[in-house]
Amino acid sequence: MTVAYMIANIEVRDAAGFDDYRQKVTAVVEQFGGRFLVRGGDIRHLEGKLPLDRLVVLEFPSMEAAQRFYDSKEYAPLLKLRLASTNSDLVLVPGC
Repeated sequence: MTVAYMIANIEVRDAAGFDDYRQKVTAVVEQFGGRFLVRGGDIRHLEGKLPLDRLVVLEFPSMEAAQRFYDSKEYAPLLKLRLASTNSDLVLVPGC
């Protein structure tokens, strides 16, 4: 089984709404075997012009586990909250 990474670039539009999301999401991520590897912080652009705002990287034990998390009834209300408070780009990729 290959690990999977969920990578998000998040532009926060509503700080209070996003803070509510951020406080609740960790427990749901962990419920599906995931963990945060990167959760915001200082971004140092070394090459190119990739427009990054708040970079988040989560690791899951598999692509299936990550997809189950994203599609779950537990995450659904948090997804609504994130979508209402941010502009987000989100991808899911397998690890090496």
